[in-house]
Amino acid sequence: MKDDITLPAGLGAALQRARTDAGLSVTEVARRAGRVRDVIYRLEKGEEVSLSSLFAVLSVLGLRLSLDSARMPTLEEIQARYSHDSDEDA
Repeated sequence: MKDDITLPAGLGAALQRARTDAGLSVTEVARRAGRVRDVIYRLEKGEEVSLSSLFAVLSVLGLRLSLDSARMPTLEEIQARYSHDSDEDA
């Protein structure tokens, strides 16, 4: 799983997807993370939770957090991203 996440809601959606893909309920993730279900619900909605709760949930889901430099894409990256769209229009 590799997502470009720039907003809390994007993180929440990615975590919810990872949880459901793993076949885990909110209750099971909460139990394994040592948190209450409300923390999982808030996290999946992109609401504020503690960093320790976030890392506990990431651990349960077998995920890690990685930081990348936020930069403008290069011309080549933009062309590569949109080149298949113009091929489909032809």
